[in-house]
Amino acid sequence: MTGAKLSKGIAEAASLIGRTKPAAVVGFGGYPSFPPVMAARLRGVPSALHEQNAVLGRANRMLAKRVTALATSFEEVKFADAIPAERVTFTGNPVRAVVIAASRHPFDAPVADGPFHLLVFGGSQGARVFSERMPEAVALLSPEMRARLRITQQCRAEDLDAVQTRYHALGVAAQCATFFPDLPQRIAGSHLVIARSGASTIAELTVIGRPSFLVPLPHALDNDQLQNATKLHAAGGCWWAAQEDFGAERIARDLHHLIAAPEQLIPVADASARQGRADADERLADLVERIIG
Repeated sequence: MTGAKLSKGIAEAASLIGRTKPAAVVGFGGYPSFPPVMAARLRGVPSALHEQNAVLGRANRMLAKRVTALATSFEEVKFADAIPAERVTFTGNPVRAVVIAASRHPFDAPVADGPFHLLVFGGSQGARVFSERMPEAVALLSPEMRARLRITQQCRAEDLDAVQTRYHALGVAAQCATFFPDLPQRIAGSHLVIARSGASTIAELTVIGRPSFLVPLPHALDNDQLQNATKLHAAGGCWWAAQEDFGAERIARDLHHLIAAPEQLIPVADASARQGRADADERLADLVERIIG
């Protein structure tokens, strides 16, 4: 059934390309990219494929050898070594204009005895794990350290009241919500971010240049979040832990060290910013123009 659907999709995409005659076809990964990119090859139209993660996804692995150019968000991408080097270009991962605006605010490390701004988010699954474990970790900190915390945390609707109530009982200043429309500005205003390690999260953290503690989503098909986190960690731009190791005692210990010695955050913020590519959209556009030629 899947093969029949893909064949039909390729035929329909080839027909569309024949009618519209594009100068190039660009795919952004996953199986929805498969029919149009394959149709472009059949039609002799230049094509590019953009990989957001530090590992080529399964669909992208099948497509990468068939496109004119492969754009990557990381300098080293797992499985990309099977592609001729001259066809691979590191562009970075394009981010929104609000992220670029937030990146203009330099990192301001916390001062001794001053407030420590902690941002916690991670989508629906990440929010559940963080809602369960973060309040209990904070409870293990000394009252003096809890008094310094300023927590902003994304929660699922069903967890929201319990998390907010627990922080209030601990005497912690916390703002919890199911969604923050101004998340890039909140990243810029944080001293530490605790989050998942999806491609968009990595792109925004590094363009804005903030230190983070990342917890990859487990059991992903290609372990893309694990690859993203370990690549950024190798560059010095984050800390990370597997979800099974991300318990209350571990979180409390690490928070204690960072709150007590906040100067540790500065080199990590700097390393994170060095990995960011605020001009990724321009780099990707330049690549497409080159393949059009």
